[in-house]
Amino acid sequence: MLALKTLLTFLAVGLFCSAGILVIYDIVMAARLRWLLEQASAEPGPEEVARKAARPFRPVRWRLALQLAAAGIVPVLLSASIMVVPDGAAGVRVSQVYGVRPGTLYPGVHIVTPLVDSVALYDTREQVYTTAPVAGVKGANEVLIVQAREGLNIGLSVTVRYRLDPSTLYTIHQNLPQPVGEQVVGPVVSSTYRQLSPNYETREIFAVKREELRAKASDQIKTRLSADGIVVREVLLRDIQLPAEYAKGLEGLLLKEQENDRLGTEQEIKSKEVKIAELEADAQKARDVKQAEAQAAVRVLQAKAESDAMQYTLPLKQKQIEQTKLEAEARKEATLQNAEAAAQAKIIDSKAEVERQRNLSDAEANHIRVTAAADAERMKYEAAVLKQNPLLIQKIIAERLSDKLQIMMVPMDGKNFFAADVMRSAFQNGVNANGNADEPSGDDNPDDASPVATATAQRKQGRRP
Repeated sequence: MLALKTLLTFLAVGLFCSAGILVIYDIVMAARLRWLLEQASAEPGPEEVARKAARPFRPVRWRLALQLAAAGIVPVLLSASIMVVPDGAAGVRVSQVYGVRPGTLYPGVHIVTPLVDSVALYDTREQVYTTAPVAGVKGANEVLIVQAREGLNIGLSVTVRYRLDPSTLYTIHQNLPQPVGEQVVGPVVSSTYRQLSPNYETREIFAVKREELRAKASDQIKTRLSADGIVVREVLLRDIQLPAEYAKGLEGLLLKEQENDRLGTEQEIKSKEVKIAELEADAQKARDVKQAEAQAAVRVLQAKAESDAMQYTLPLKQKQIEQTKLEAEARKEATLQNAEAAAQAKIIDSKAEVERQRNLSDAEANHIRVTAAADAERMKYEAAVLKQNPLLIQKIIAERLSDKLQIMMVPMDGKNFFAADVMRSAFQNGVNANGNADEPSGDDNPDDASPVATATAQRKQGRRP
């Protein structure tokens, strides 16, 4: 039906537009024809002007335009006679002649009298009305302040869930102000809480009888609004805002009560701990008594067992003593045999050691003889070489002294040079060992030290003498 209503609307608009376009088209074409005729004759004479004035123009089709406009009214009326009520809503037929008509138009398609009847739509879904305890709360309809029995102002945050009864919509539309939530529900909620709050003290409203106040207010609100066709589903008391001074005092009182409760709880805990300690002491005492009795019984049983075991233990001990004596004699015999074997082993070791020492002495004597003969032979050959080359002694001394000295200054005459006497004595010994050759004198050859110094210096410089 919505598609049909839309189609009729478009059809009516099209007909109205066609009528207007037709009239405009005829007027434009007539003006265009007049302009073309004026352009055809640039300088018309009196006869031409009379002829143009007498010539008829194309007429405007007013009748056809009116017919199209009249045809467009029909779809408009048909579209206006179709009323669609959406889901979650309901309507009331309001007549321009008879006023509000009884009955409710539920969601769906309804036929109404065009230009006479209109439909007022109402939301039949659940709605929420909310109050705030203080000003400035977003989403709240109004600020609800009530007074308690002491005269203190208390802010209440109340939420009411309600919906309109579809069967009484004509009564609501005819009798109640609009919008219903702000004009009807709000005043009822505020007046109900303001009437009930003076019956309670502030502390009772805040803690003890909060639910009682909510239940009474909910019953009265439901009763009063149901008479107007408003169904209340639930009334919630979400928050209570106490005065600042009272809240501080109440907080201190609550802290003291909590401290008192804590002390009472601690006292009960301590008394229970004392009872537990007494019970534990009694239990420990009973355990000690039982343990002592058990130990005494164990000792008695052990004594009896020992007395019974002694009858079998004495013969066993005697057998053990005899066995110990036999083991001692066996160990003594084994010790004597081991001593004899050790003595024989020591004798054999001593003989072997004497034989080894004798062999070592013979080997050492033979080594000494061979070494002495080799040394004598070597000395003999060395004496012969030294006899043939006397200067070889100076070379050997210079080579041995070259590692100890870096610079040697020797007088040319050989005096005051410690190596002169050494070389002289060595030379004499070498010559006397062979039985010939004269002893060279240091005074006769004062220049003999110079070749030694020269050879030493040359070796330090890396050159051969």
